[in-house]
Amino acid sequence: MKKRFYLSIATMLVLATVMNASAQTATTDSVLYLDMDKALTIALSESPTIKVADIEVQKKDYSKRETIAGLLPKIDASASYQRSIKKQRMYMSGKAFDIGAMMGEYLGPIYGALGIPFPGSGESGEESSSSNDGFEVGLDNTYSMGFSASLPIIAPQLWKSVEITSIDVQNAMEAARSSRLSLINEVQKAYYNVLLCQDSYNVLRSQYDNAKLNAETYASQYAQGTASEYDVLRSEVAVRNIEPTLLQTENAVKLSKLQLKVLMGIDVDINIVIDDKLENYEQDMYSVTMNINRSLENNTDLRQLDLQTKMLQKTATLQKFAYIPTLAAQFSYNWISMSDGGMFDNFRFNPYSTLAVALNIPIFSGGSRYYKVKQAEATVAQMGFQRDNLVRALDMQVEAQLDAITKSVKQIDSNKLGVQQAEKAYKIMQKSFEIGSATFVTLNDAELALTRARLAYSQAIYDFLAGVSDVKKLLGTTDLSKYEPQENK
Repeated sequence: MKKRFYLSIATMLVLATVMNASAQTATTDSVLYLDMDKALTIALSESPTIKVADIEVQKKDYSKRETIAGLLPKIDASASYQRSIKKQRMYMSGKAFDIGAMMGEYLGPIYGALGIPFPGSGESGEESSSSNDGFEVGLDNTYSMGFSASLPIIAPQLWKSVEITSIDVQNAMEAARSSRLSLINEVQKAYYNVLLCQDSYNVLRSQYDNAKLNAETYASQYAQGTASEYDVLRSEVAVRNIEPTLLQTENAVKLSKLQLKVLMGIDVDINIVIDDKLENYEQDMYSVTMNINRSLENNTDLRQLDLQTKMLQKTATLQKFAYIPTLAAQFSYNWISMSDGGMFDNFRFNPYSTLAVALNIPIFSGGSRYYKVKQAEATVAQMGFQRDNLVRALDMQVEAQLDAITKSVKQIDSNKLGVQQAEKAYKIMQKSFEIGSATFVTLNDAELALTRARLAYSQAIYDFLAGVSDVKKLLGTTDLSKYEPQENK
């Protein structure tokens, strides 16, 4: 019985271990196949930078709604309780408030005729006790509760503030668009960098395989006595010289993929596979170059500057509206109860209400409103000069980028021809080496020239693609809707 029990426990532990290992293997070995469009779509939906920019747009929209709320009625409720600890005492002076003097004025002659002095007649020249002691005012408990409402009727500055917040929302949306353009530019160049590293690794791997094959051939010939030990050593050294560069290139591939995953906002443990080459983009380079529009109307920096200038112009108008009177309506409805004795005794609530219209006419403020207007107008003038300077700088950048793209196109054509010539020269030298009319040194030189030509060709294509990406970011001509997630379309 115990053996069966222990056997069951052992079986369960083994199954749990196997399932855990399988789950870890499935997580670790998860593969994501990528192309350019898929990488950009994932980046725009998963990147924290884009999420932050979208939240900023929401914040600005909430700010706009807050400003619009100022145009709506404001309703408040209030309630209060007051307990009198020591009541206020009031004193009255003069005969008009002296009850004893008033009675003495009418009853004094009667008392005098009877020979009886009238009490409190003030014969001693002192005032009556009521005048000296005063009397308490108010009750012990005071309850008050009610509602109040206010509504702006004429509020020019508030109206203009709504327009300013609307422009602020547009500016936030443009900033979010700028973040997307920057991210697309970074992801594209990271993607092209992965392709460059992969192509470089393939070129060096081919060189390494050839060098290794030559070393094996020399070793076989040395064993047969047809090659010298020097040739064997030289070929093996050639293999050893390529290995460090090959390892560095392999590490560069891993790092470039890691950079791409970080920009895309995905888990770094996911294995990405990119079955693509730089030479696949060569056939479209002429059409891409010819279709570049040099207009700056979509440049995000220029558009943000224009929106900021528009906001400042509205702000200047807002300062001018400070001279306009404002009008507001106010209404209140309240209940009040006053009583003596205990806190909850003798409730007597009586309602009362008021309706008022408040007019505020600005007359004099020491010139502060005037100088605020002047400051806003001066800032608008500054923005105009900044825009002129920005346009000149952008024109210069566009010109430089287009020149670099044109240079890359010419370099691609030249390097492509160089690769073809280097391949032909290497084949000739390889045949000559096989029949013994060429030495290993000449063969190695031909292979090195071919490797350099292939690397230069790949680098030229990368420079072209990176330049086109930079120009699209600068001009703001990237179609963002193409890479939006399907649920947002």
